[in-house]
Amino acid sequence: MAHMMFFISFLVSLATLQATHAVEYSATNNVPNTPGGIRFTNEIGLEYSKQTLATATEFCWRTFQQNSEADRRTTPRLDLSIEDIDGVAFSSNDHIHVSAKYIEGYSGDVKREITGVLYHEVVHSWQWNGNGQGPSGLIEGIADFVRMRAGYTPSYWVQPGQGDRWDQGYDVTMWFLDYCNGLKNGFVAEINKKLRDGYSDNFFVEILGKSVDQLWSEYKAKYNN
Repeated sequence: MAHMMFFISFLVSLATLQATHAVEYSATNNVPNTPGGIRFTNEIGLEYSKQTLATATEFCWRTFQQNSEADRRTTPRLDLSIEDIDGVAFSSNDHIHVSAKYIEGYSGDVKREITGVLYHEVVHSWQWNGNGQGPSGLIEGIADFVRMRAGYTPSYWVQPGQGDRWDQGYDVTMWFLDYCNGLKNGFVAEINKKLRDGYSDNFFVEILGKSVDQLWSEYKAKYNN
């Protein structure tokens, strides 16, 4: 009986611990009567969006090889709101804002598109940014890398090899990071880990043995030839 009571106590403690570290998710449609808000309700929905936040979070952890709480940022809550704003989406203080106007005007599978957008924005709540020192292009490129790895590459992204600078950001940097990850599997996870405390271009040398400029030149040569 004593063993049984101990086991039950252990399960209760475990459940409490898991609840402590659990992430809360919320989704709100602030413009349900606009054309974009109506399309969101009909083709995407709040429950699907909340589930996507959770699925994207778990995918981030796997991609960044963050297997323990100690490896991750402390993000107790992720919120999403559909709003009457310009642009596509942005994330601020773990709150993702998505444009109903973009949803209204998107031509194609809007559910798949917004899923990809959410994956990108969720990354910003889990990636390290070098304590603000990391190049913004690298930060956005990592977010697009996760989106690409999740299988939500949109047709409007540039092709591999395009772009003027390695830290140009978004899809340009994403394809370069994918190239680097091909040289060493887990490269993106390693550079994200290094971004926990700061940033240096020397990260590329430490991980791949070559400068970022040399890697960019070789990457461009691969596709331009």
